[in-house]
Amino acid sequence: MLLVMEWFERVARMRRWTRGGERDPHRALLLLLALGDLHRRGYTQLRYRDIEEPLGELLTEFGPAKPASPGYAFHQLAADGLWEVFTPHGTGSPGPDAAALRAYDAAGRLVPRFAKELLADPTAFAQIVHLLLQLNFEPGLHEDLRMAVGLPHEPPVPVTLAANLQGLLPRARPDVLLRQKVLVAYDCRCAFCGFEGWMGNSVVGLEAARLRWWAFDGYDDLSNALCLCTLHHRLLDRGVLSLSSSGTILVSRQFVGTTESSHALVDSLVGRKAAQPKVGFPAPHRNNIDWHVRQVFRGPARTA
Repeated sequence: MLLVMEWFERVARMRRWTRGGERDPHRALLLLLALGDLHRRGYTQLRYRDIEEPLGELLTEFGPAKPASPGYAFHQLAADGLWEVFTPHGTGSPGPDAAALRAYDAAGRLVPRFAKELLADPTAFAQIVHLLLQLNFEPGLHEDLRMAVGLPHEPPVPVTLAANLQGLLPRARPDVLLRQKVLVAYDCRCAFCGFEGWMGNSVVGLEAARLRWWAFDGYDDLSNALCLCTLHHRLLDRGVLSLSSSGTILVSRQFVGTTESSHALVDSLVGRKAAQPKVGFPAPHRNNIDWHVRQVFRGPARTA
């Protein structure tokens, strides 16, 4: 376990180097891609020319509006002690330039000892993935990311290992009561579309959606949360939807939907005011709205 904890700590440091609340998940996404390949094929090297396109797609789909280039991620991850880059000539990385990486036929791989210990300990493997996701992305994106890189669904977290991981997270666990607080504040209705649903005495299809992500100091408070239906929560986390500082719903121009339901559920939100919480409950704070627009939303927004 001591050796495994070394890798946990390196992964945690990789996240802590992010400054000013800005999302910069290029190294995390490359590491997830490499771990997915390790899970499927065993320990192999990854040629840059072969993973440039899939890595670029991951950066576009799950990175900020202006993501790092695949070449930059491929080169930079080596600084974290988890990844190494080499060429057929025995030299190290030729740098972050994509053309140079292709010209030198550069390849990368997980550090051998790192890969060996993860393959020997499936529980540690699963928890490295868990830690990477927790430190860089909202929970609603975790399964999408696993599917994108070819990793299995998340297994249950062993109690002893979960306790060890908590010391590597930047702060305490998210508030398990946030959803209940949000439901009360928004009268059990989606702030974007007004959906409400019940099964007996239980509310269904409604969730607490953070604007500033928990992994980036988005504290679980009503000033950082909305009550959204499952669909609009997912679209908020993927950057399809956001809010303006005045509370108007923003819809990304990059979103494409050709059916009547797409128009009714997404396009029709353009220019609409999001519902406000009941009197006595705080509305989303402008700073949290601004963070989401800068770091998650796929601008520019459509106009009414």
